[in-house]
Amino acid sequence: MTVRPMPSRAQRIARWAVPVSITAAAAAVRLAGLGGPDELIFDETYYVKDAWTLLHLGYEGTWGEDPNGAFEAGDTSGYSDEGSFVAHPPLGKWIISLGMALFGGGPWGWRFAIAIIGTLMVPLLYLIAKRMTGSVRLAAAAAALLAIDPLAVSMSRIALLDTPLAFLVLLAFWFALLDRPGTVAAIRAGARRDGIAGPVLWRRPWILAAGVTLGLATSVKWSGLYALAVLGIAIVIADAIDRRRAGVTRWAEAAIGRQGPVSFVLLVPPALIAYVASWTGWLATDGGYDRASSSNALLALWNYHRAVLSFHSGVNSDHTYASPAIEWIPMLNPTLMYREQLQGEACAIADSCVGVMAALPNPVLWWGGVIAIVWLVARIVQSAVTRTRIRGREALVLAGVLATYVPWLLLPDRTMFTFYAVTVLPFVILAVVLVAHALRQERIPVLLSDPTLDEIQREQTRTAARTETRRAATTIVLIAMLVVGVYFLPFGTGWLEPEALYRAHLWLPSWYL
Repeated sequence: MTVRPMPSRAQRIARWAVPVSITAAAAAVRLAGLGGPDELIFDETYYVKDAWTLLHLGYEGTWGEDPNGAFEAGDTSGYSDEGSFVAHPPLGKWIISLGMALFGGGPWGWRFAIAIIGTLMVPLLYLIAKRMTGSVRLAAAAAALLAIDPLAVSMSRIALLDTPLAFLVLLAFWFALLDRPGTVAAIRAGARRDGIAGPVLWRRPWILAAGVTLGLATSVKWSGLYALAVLGIAIVIADAIDRRRAGVTRWAEAAIGRQGPVSFVLLVPPALIAYVASWTGWLATDGGYDRASSSNALLALWNYHRAVLSFHSGVNSDHTYASPAIEWIPMLNPTLMYREQLQGEACAIADSCVGVMAALPNPVLWWGGVIAIVWLVARIVQSAVTRTRIRGREALVLAGVLATYVPWLLLPDRTMFTFYAVTVLPFVILAVVLVAHALRQERIPVLLSDPTLDEIQREQTRTAARTETRRAATTIVLIAMLVVGVYFLPFGTGWLEPEALYRAHLWLPSWYL
């Protein structure tokens, strides 16, 4: 048995001081100046007013003609109790309403809860990266990259639905990761008793938690269903691989036919219950849209969903910043959500200054992440071809990318925007740190002939030198990503900067910001 050395006092302090410090920095860039601009920007015009009526009616009410000016001025009374047709479930707007319940109907109130959730994604990503790599440094790099990423920051400073969706999807995958050690141990123990099929496992609380979480994600936006489906399939595949490694003879049939239905029960019904529960306000009142379509509340809810599904199937209108998913890879047309330009004396820092909030990730991180994802795919394919051990952490990250990005590729005609990519961003960062982790590992040389002691020592010296070179290279790349993240941070916060510096950020001619 290997005895692990006790961590030093400095290491113990770092375990909590590092994530706390990075989280504090993330909170600072998300909360500082959150009340500005003091107007409804981009799709806040929908979700903020819906959140206000949810808070007061229990369902989304209808607003009169051009209510934004009065609402921004503090007059929040311009709604009626007539139910309004809305295209997304209510949970994300309920989350927005929590800040409004605390701080009122002003911009600080309607953005506060989203900013908090965006901040909480940072320590959550730290925990996941730490568990996957075992490295405080790489986990800190992952958290820091998310803390200052302009896409993550901008989506934390605007009251849209995608940041709660991203947080809940990431949380569900964290729960799936926590399920792994106990499940692997239980399968190994059960395989010793039943070598043909292995055990049927009902006690998997983390899968139950993942189901509830993905039900809540779907209660924010229906795209949470993609994550539910992908994670469900990933769980079955992982169970099959675990049974095979444990020596189970009928590993595939057992994973699909015996454990599969149990995993379905643990994952899907809790998700469904959580989803329906998010509609409690609509179900418990009688004024919501389509609420009177049936005396049976659940049937009326079904009727409403049919109308929403019809709406989503026809979302293909033109928009200046529309960007199909294939364009997200190079980020050809990032969504501009807010722009301010001041001239002369109004700009205290230059003759002309510009401030923008855009759905543009750190480009070096994003494009480097695309390369990292391709590298992980190649590793998985190589493992399958050579029948070597498939790395579960890498497969889980690719499953996250599959759940949050690939489904949008299947809908090329649907109107979509680059800010949807905030759900993909944490998995892109995880791909980067996993590749960095793999490159930083010392690789034991394989000597084909009977080596002499001098040959062994020379090869060990060369191996150590190559390892140090790779570690230095990955450190430089990660630092470069962090520096570029800071450089692009004004695009996440809307901070004013001299026009010349603003133009220096426009790396691609298609960035019409």
